Amino acid sequence: MKKHLLLDVDCGVDDATAIMMALASPNVEVLGITCCYGNSLLENTCRNVLRVLHVCNKLEIPVYPGSSAPVLGGPVLGAFYHGADGLGDVPDPSAPGLDLLQKEHAVLAIIRIINEQPGQVSLVATGPLTNLALAVKMEPTLPEKLKNVIIMGGNMEAVGNTSVCGEFNFVTDPEAAYVVLNEYTCPIYIATWEFTLSCALSWEFYDEWINLNSEKAKFMKKIHAHSLRITKSSQEHSGKKESGFVSCDSYAMAAAIDETFVTEAIETGVSVELRGSLTRGMMVVDWNDELKKKSKAFVMKKCDLGKLQALMMAALK
Repeated sequence: MKKHLLLDVDCGVDDATAIMMALASPNVEVLGITCCYGNSLLENTCRNVLRVLHVCNKLEIPVYPGSSAPVLGGPVLGAFYHGADGLGDVPDPSAPGLDLLQKEHAVLAIIRIINEQPGQVSLVATGPLTNLALAVKMEPTLPEKLKNVIIMGGNMEAVGNTSVCGEFNFVTDPEAAYVVLNEYTCPIYIATWEFTLSCALSWEFYDEWINLNSEKAKFMKKIHAHSLRITKSSQEHSGKKESGFVSCDSYAMAAAIDETFVTEAIETGVSVELRGSLTRGMMVVDWNDELKKKSKAFVMKKCDLGKLQALMMAALK
């Protein structure tokens, strides 16, 4: 029986990789892709999803436009790492247009799709959690009908990549992350920023992967060029010990595709700091069970990198 996945993305380069992994997995059926602002403006993230589906000959999968800004509003700054358009600033004149998007809003689509298949759908979220937060506010019983939620976001050791202590997806909409971690009572699996850093892939693997002889690999190499320059420069000049290739969203997708991918996880209460001057958006890990939360999350700690590599390779063949 195939796994039924609903993907919620802010399609940047690592979202593209994750989507392609799901599309290439024979045991997965992608029910739809809902889009959110984040790595770029909503118009761009929607366009990027359509580009990925076009490359993979999967344009029949429905794509739904969703939230264009955080719950409390504010400017969408995007992530320079992915380029202004979110996909490496290498536009394709032949890419499909936004007329292929569904008319139904992403939040309504999330509610409908989960209601149509109660207990069967895994929701994989690789961007800001705005769509998920709005969905549970519209239908509070929604989490009871989900199989599980797999999130790329947050942090467990207060290591930030956007603020001092904050990871991009959570910092972009802290209120949405707070709602999701506190109101989704189904099993939640979290691939944090530090987890992905600790499980970096080698650059030798990256070179082999990106140079596969396929149209998908050529597409991936093109959209990765911008972020690759930033990563290599940062690793060369930072003096940090950690180095390697990290496709953050791919770890969450690997966990959704193959439940044996995660080899160690911490079951704990989690929340999000909303008021700290230095810690707003930081994921709070309740190590000592001070919050007494009934619903615990599974925070990923270790994984099988061989399985991740196999899924990534299959994505580009």
